[in-house]
Amino acid sequence: MKVFVTGATGFLGSHVARALADQGADLRLLVRPSSDLRNISDLAADRVQGDLREPASIEKALSGCDAVFHVAADYRLWVRDPDEMYRSNVEGTRGLLESARKQKVRRIVYTSSVATMGFGARSDSNGHVADESSPVKLDDMIGHYKRSKFMAEQVAVDAARSGIDVVIVNPTTPIGERDIKPTPTGRIVVDFLKRKFPAYVETGLNLVDATECARGHVQAFEKGRAGERYILGGENLTLKQILDRLAAITKLPSPTVRLPYIFALAAGVVDELVTGRIRGREPRATIDAVRMGRKMMFVSSGKAERELGWQSLPVDGALRRSVDWFRGNGYA
Repeated sequence: MKVFVTGATGFLGSHVARALADQGADLRLLVRPSSDLRNISDLAADRVQGDLREPASIEKALSGCDAVFHVAADYRLWVRDPDEMYRSNVEGTRGLLESARKQKVRRIVYTSSVATMGFGARSDSNGHVADESSPVKLDDMIGHYKRSKFMAEQVAVDAARSGIDVVIVNPTTPIGERDIKPTPTGRIVVDFLKRKFPAYVETGLNLVDATECARGHVQAFEKGRAGERYILGGENLTLKQILDRLAAITKLPSPTVRLPYIFALAAGVVDELVTGRIRGREPRATIDAVRMGRKMMFVSSGKAERELGWQSLPVDGALRRSVDWFRGNGYA
């Protein structure tokens, strides 16, 4: 089976490509001229140059492919030009799905995000666990990343309604090795290793082992229903619990001071202004990230367990692999 994969040079995409290779798939990987190829250097695969913002290059790259795994996304919590993110995440997805239709691709797995789920306000977040049926609308999305992923997911849902065989997976927060960028979650690990975590905020998220999440993509291809969304999650953990687990792995101290929301917000305002607007670099703390942190992003993967055979597993091993990889590759 000839499989086209976008995002294979990135963190989760590289795990998906490896999971497909383990299944014997004949891989064709989308790369850009500027792509960092370290994550795929040892993979036996065709590499084709193209850009999701250039539909003609994608349609040509899809020729002869049986399946598509669209994992690529612009995953940043701050961006100087928001339109750039929408062009990649929304219009890029729209163009790829149309190209897949023209090339008669048999099935597409689209990687959305848990960010598109409906999470309750902080006042009702204790004990609230979101799933695919939780009410949600575009106005609930905080920041351009979440908004763009929500809009792109709707493009995939509409494509399924029009007859394109596309299954949607919603990974929570992947953790593990080969996070070369690193992602915002990987930065938590790196900052902890560098002892740049003097305090923590009261927030929570669901961590998932990146390797297991990649296998979940394959399960979705094999068993998922067209047009359906499937949360691929692991453990619901507060930020403090994550830091405590990192402390147990590394023997480094875990912060004991909880930073009030107002101080975290002020730090985000300053960092976004100085680092982002003045210095032109991506801030570590952003206003949107702090606003997101007011909600406990806890979820259930029950639907994926029932329909795909997914298993929600502990993430201690993935955290340890993440620590080892960042240390071994000079990040900390």
